Amino acid sequence: MSNTGYIRTMRDLENATYGIRGGAGNQLLKAGGIVGGFGGTTAEGIRHDTATLDMQGTAAAGLGDLYGLVYGQKVWSMLNREVNAFAMVAKRPYTSSGWRILKSRPLGGSGAAFGIGTTAVAANINSADSATPRADQIGGVEENAKLGDSNGFRPLAPEYTKLFVSPKIIAHMFEFSELGMEMAAIDDGVGDIRAIVREDMAKHHAEVQNKMLLMPLERYDDGTASDIDRNYTSLMKVVSSSDELAAMGTNNMFTTGANDNSSAATELIEATYRVFGNSDRKPTAANTSYTGNDTFMDAVVNFGDGYADTQGRPLTLTLLNTLIRDLRLNGGNPKVMLTGYDTIQHISDLLQSQERFMDATEIVPTHNGVKGVKGTEVGFRVASYYGIPLIPCKDMPQTGQSAANKLSDILVLDTDHLWLSMMKPTQYFEDGITSGNPFGVGTLGNQGMYRTMGEVCCSFFRGQGKLTNLTSA
Repeated sequence: MSNTGYIRTMRDLENATYGIRGGAGNQLLKAGGIVGGFGGTTAEGIRHDTATLDMQGTAAAGLGDLYGLVYGQKVWSMLNREVNAFAMVAKRPYTSSGWRILKSRPLGGSGAAFGIGTTAVAANINSADSATPRADQIGGVEENAKLGDSNGFRPLAPEYTKLFVSPKIIAHMFEFSELGMEMAAIDDGVGDIRAIVREDMAKHHAEVQNKMLLMPLERYDDGTASDIDRNYTSLMKVVSSSDELAAMGTNNMFTTGANDNSSAATELIEATYRVFGNSDRKPTAANTSYTGNDTFMDAVVNFGDGYADTQGRPLTLTLLNTLIRDLRLNGGNPKVMLTGYDTIQHISDLLQSQERFMDATEIVPTHNGVKGVKGTEVGFRVASYYGIPLIPCKDMPQTGQSAANKLSDILVLDTDHLWLSMMKPTQYFEDGITSGNPFGVGTLGNQGMYRTMGEVCCSFFRGQGKLTNLTSA
């Protein structure tokens, strides 16, 4: 072994451990008893027990205080805390407390296609009648036509409504004592405990926001979660429909609003169907079932024939293609698909069985309107389907009552019309005894807090889609 003191081989390690220098033999002094190697038996003498991490052996009595467990300074996370829904939804500054929505055309209704029927355009025409106007009264007029005559040349007006949003405050606080901070810096401590806790709390703060965005619809009808509206409005609720809520209520998927075949008073609680101050999605309750209502706030939701435990459907490419087609017929332009890892694997299996393969595309998440410059390595590559990126989310719900083989739902989003409106981006605050102000936190220590303010917004519901009630077989 050289005089530099470096340990390069096991012999160097033994020499350094047992005090042998300069290669002066390999005999260990045994005057104090047998000195055994690592992993030896009790009869061999003092040893390190790999099961109990204690010093063991016939000569080890009283030596326990000379040995202490040594833990690595780094705190390793054993949890999957990836954040994708929160990262992939576009962020915009919060600039107004609501927006105006066009609910219906002056003529032709509020559907994706212009409606034609047999209703005469009369002087007192209402929104319901104007949905199915006569084919000869939608704009063609005679020469020198009289204003307001009986042939249908009458004043018309679109129908508007207002939606409102209030920013939600998402905050997480933590604290550590002065003594705890000092003790962590000595002995076998982790060093700067504040840096470690700050990092883990930051991940927790982001993960919770992701969970809020993917909160299952069933949680909104849980009467015990009376303050759930303090969270971000879930994408599962924004991308929903009156028909979906009716089917879930009919099949007893809700806690307090499940139909019990007793009376029409059995209703879903308001938090389940109210979105941005509007309650148009409220299904009609009957004695035996719920009935959905056609509303401008309905997204395209494909859940099959119902949510009974026998009505789950195997995921097929036809189901996915139909959803994408319907969104485009509505005028939507899908930008991203969010789903679970299980569903992405199933889609991959479907494509490979037909000797087709998933494409890959590069996406660049935006933050507060800031986007990476094209041509630089700022994005990451993900699988795509028909050019639409497939983003895996570990918290994606599996909506349905199938007993086995359930798959995660698929959200197909047009993020030009669905975004997170941010009033205050995530900020970190800390005060306490380290900064010389223990009176501010009322304790001999420090307190830290992460806070974000914003809310989900959607200006075009029919351009958003969801595929649910899926199974793998």
